[in-house]
Amino acid sequence: MLFHSYAFMFAFLPVVLIGYRWIGRYGKTAAIGWLTLSSLVFYGWWNPVYLWLILASIAGNYLFGRRLQRGPSRLVLTLGITFNLGLLGYFKYVVFLNQIGSSLLGWPSVFEDVVLPLGISFFTFQQVAYLIDCHRRLVVPHDFLQYALFVSFFPQLIAGPIVHQAQILPQVVDHENDLLAEDLAVGLSIFIVGLFKKVVLAETMADYASPMFDAAATGYQVTFLEAWFGSLAYTLQIYFDFSGYSDMAIGLARLFGIHLPINFASPYKATSIIDFWRRWHITLSTFLRDYLYYPLGGNRKGPLRRYVNLGIVMLLGGLWHGAGWTFVFWGALHGFYLMVNHGWQALCGHWGMRPVGPRWIWRILSWSLTFLAVMIAWVFFRAENFDAAINILAGLTAQEGRLVVTISYLQFFEPLAPWLGPVGFAEKGLLYFTGREQIQATLLILGLALVMPNTQEWAHRFAPAFEKVARPRYLPDLLCWRPTRVWAVGLIAMATYALIMALQPNEFLYWQF
Repeated sequence: MLFHSYAFMFAFLPVVLIGYRWIGRYGKTAAIGWLTLSSLVFYGWWNPVYLWLILASIAGNYLFGRRLQRGPSRLVLTLGITFNLGLLGYFKYVVFLNQIGSSLLGWPSVFEDVVLPLGISFFTFQQVAYLIDCHRRLVVPHDFLQYALFVSFFPQLIAGPIVHQAQILPQVVDHENDLLAEDLAVGLSIFIVGLFKKVVLAETMADYASPMFDAAATGYQVTFLEAWFGSLAYTLQIYFDFSGYSDMAIGLARLFGIHLPINFASPYKATSIIDFWRRWHITLSTFLRDYLYYPLGGNRKGPLRRYVNLGIVMLLGGLWHGAGWTFVFWGALHGFYLMVNHGWQALCGHWGMRPVGPRWIWRILSWSLTFLAVMIAWVFFRAENFDAAINILAGLTAQEGRLVVTISYLQFFEPLAPWLGPVGFAEKGLLYFTGREQIQATLLILGLALVMPNTQEWAHRFAPAFEKVARPRYLPDLLCWRPTRVWAVGLIAMATYALIMALQPNEFLYWQF
């Protein structure tokens, strides 16, 4: 069930809210039980068959956790982690591994019909971290029902954030079983903003990105303008898709008085790859840092080991996103970016190098290089295979005579012929570039990503998420959200337009990881 589907917004969510308000009168346990049952219904809506999987995962990890809370045990911890990774490995990677074996060793293809359950990557990592914290005796006392809600809470169940027990379990244990007016106002407002981002901004960019990437997969030679604006459109599509989902998840949780952690903090404003990964999928970055990078030694064992650890972490991060070589390469590419970024910082520090000239020029250059590197990596993330990705890269670099433009743009590109090669003329137009309309829409939405405050900054007065966020200096206090009629009218207008656009909802890009 998609958050932006009519079934969720006008049936499931109202029933859950009304039931929570009514059942909450019978105590905290009843309220938590209702939310847990509702979350399991939400998960089973897609395919009830996989309810056994999440129930087995919850029960198994709770038992492992109970044993570890009685006393640390490396054996029990190893068995618990093996249990989790075994489930994840079978459902997510067995087909990929079988394909590798078939191509290299001639193994028979016997796992072609394994279906990836929703959210398994998220609740698996969440519970691995829980077991490690139980082993370290960092977990507050809780019962099975509270643990079940911690894992299955529907706002974060399917596509994150990867919540940490220290963030959510104390809130569940001390939960007030009532609906508060402030929580409802803040949560609904943030949900509407996320809805608008997804169904208006992300889907507008999807209309430009998907045809180009699909055509590249069929062997169509993508031209220069098609490659650039199609790749840029996907870069913005995944940004607002993920940002929209993150807002909707935070808003939904806030309706019930629970503060989810921030998972997305204006990553396209980053001026380095290091900064980008502090802003993009924050909970995944934190998990990989705390439970993989640090245990591998982090930066404590010298520069060479640090770069090796970065490479390993990002390779596994890419593989976590998807069982395919393009995802592995995407992770490896970001690992390379991080090595270069850390290496450059170390070199500048060693030689005492400082920027010469106005700082704003260097910030623009740093941002441009970072954004370009991220966009190129997204090509591999989105492409169906390596051939499609190389096809698009050839278009981006105007290889093989792909600098083909329509008559409207011929005057702009002819002066670039000495650097980009001969300019071709597309008399009948380009199939996957619509011209001025696409340019205007793309630049407008890019401007929103770069100029506007993120939702947590916009609603900072009411602490919408687990972490406290300060108001940016450039954002006047008058433009920050507060429960007024003016903001209510604006949000109703946004919601109305978004609901019209949501008549045929598309899945979130992070939906089935």
